[in-house]
Amino acid sequence: MAEYIRARTDEQKEERMSQIKKAADELFKSMPYTEITLSTIAEKLDWSRANLYKYVTTKEEIYLEITQDRMTEYLESLLTVFPEGCKFTPETVAEIWTAQVASHEDYFRYVAFLLTIIERNVTVERLTVFKKSYYDHAFVLQKRLSYALGITEDQADNLFLAIMNYGASYFTNCLVNPLIIQALKTLKIKPKELNLARDVKDFILMNIDWMKKGK
Repeated sequence: MAEYIRARTDEQKEERMSQIKKAADELFKSMPYTEITLSTIAEKLDWSRANLYKYVTTKEEIYLEITQDRMTEYLESLLTVFPEGCKFTPETVAEIWTAQVASHEDYFRYVAFLLTIIERNVTVERLTVFKKSYYDHAFVLQKRLSYALGITEDQADNLFLAIMNYGASYFTNCLVNPLIIQALKTLKIKPKELNLARDVKDFILMNIDWMKKGK
């Protein structure tokens, strides 16, 4: 095992957390979430589990921080492409937003585990930090989308949440599961062809149209 030196300063602790998040993220991309444990993360780092416990007590604490990083990147990118005071057609919004969904695939893969697993296994203190980061961005985005599309702020918020949930389900679609693919092949059922540019854009346009009609 490589020599481990416990972090003493805030800078060293931040560096250790970056190492932990990097290892956990790599594991998330290479194995099922349910098979990842603090032991497998510690092994990936070449640390002892006791050393890992000096920074976190559950794997969900690690994945909450990773999700926050990915979430911040996604939300800030949306605030960039939807600047304050701009008006957009639904078609333009759908095209721009679809591109952002495609370029932040990792975020949506984490969202699939966020509400049901990650947020249920962390401390209130850590969850409070996460939620503050979310709402600091979301409230601004909500106002911009409301103005840009001519919908209410509540509708803009619902639109954002709908796309978040759709993206999470899209990138974890059962049709990318090799076992399900094999089962459908055995049943001689041809699975639907996934097409991100088409599917996500159509979903966004459908929601915008529904909201504008119901305003």
